[in-house]
Amino acid sequence: MRLNPLVSSQRLMLALATTMLAPAAAMAATAAPAANLRAQDVAVLAASCANCHGPDGRSTGGIPTLRGLPEQHLLQRLQAFKAGAAPDATVMTRLAKGYDDEQLKALAAWFSKKGK
Repeated sequence: MRLNPLVSSQRLMLALATTMLAPAAAMAATAAPAANLRAQDVAVLAASCANCHGPDGRSTGGIPTLRGLPEQHLLQRLQAFKAGAAPDATVMTRLAKGYDDEQLKALAAWFSKKGK
């Protein structure tokens, strides 16, 4: 029995689409809400901050140190960056938009406790 080339091509496209979308669907279904972030999850989020703010938020240059600052101060700054309300911000207004509110709270807590 010979298959119609159009049907074969449609089946191939469907199989490819299913294969490509399955990981995204699985991640969405199993993604934990930010409120349930484990310490290692927050550490992974905070690792991207090291590019500018230094390892563990301890800056070695002109970028502000985050480590050990009061949690409420850090959270207010992160929220201001996300809202675009920090006039002294540079790239942080764009970066903060990539985090949800619970992630910002977790990052503020993480950096404030690193100095203790």
